[in-house]
Amino acid sequence: MIKEIVTDNFFLSQKAKPATKEDQAVIQDLKDTLKAHRHHCVGMAANMIGINKAIIIVAMGPLDLVMVNPEITSQAKPYQTQEGCLSHTGQKPTQRYQEIQVQYLDEHFCPKNRRFQGPLAQVIQHEMDHLAGILI
Repeated sequence: MIKEIVTDNFFLSQKAKPATKEDQAVIQDLKDTLKAHRHHCVGMAANMIGINKAIIIVAMGPLDLVMVNPEITSQAKPYQTQEGCLSHTGQKPTQRYQEIQVQYLDEHFCPKNRRFQGPLAQVIQHEMDHLAGILI
């Protein structure tokens, strides 16, 4: 189901709770909502659709990568950039890392450990900030 994008800073600043297999419907809601916003959005976190669970989705070309309870286990090559967000207006400065290693569960709750770099790594970091209650 397509959900409305949350813009309430108080809600968005709360740390996400760990997701469980009972949160499977949240994954579908994220897929549907990202699809509806795909022309101007490359990722979102569950709290952006009003659900305070540690789940993100990132567009990888035509495919969507779902990450449940993601954790960055290593990061390298910091840089400064400007980012926008569906939940905020305008662009804001932030620091990101060119390379990250992430441990997470996929949408079937199977454990994964992958390295990401470049723009994809930046989007993952942005969405994971949402899970930590960090607003750019």
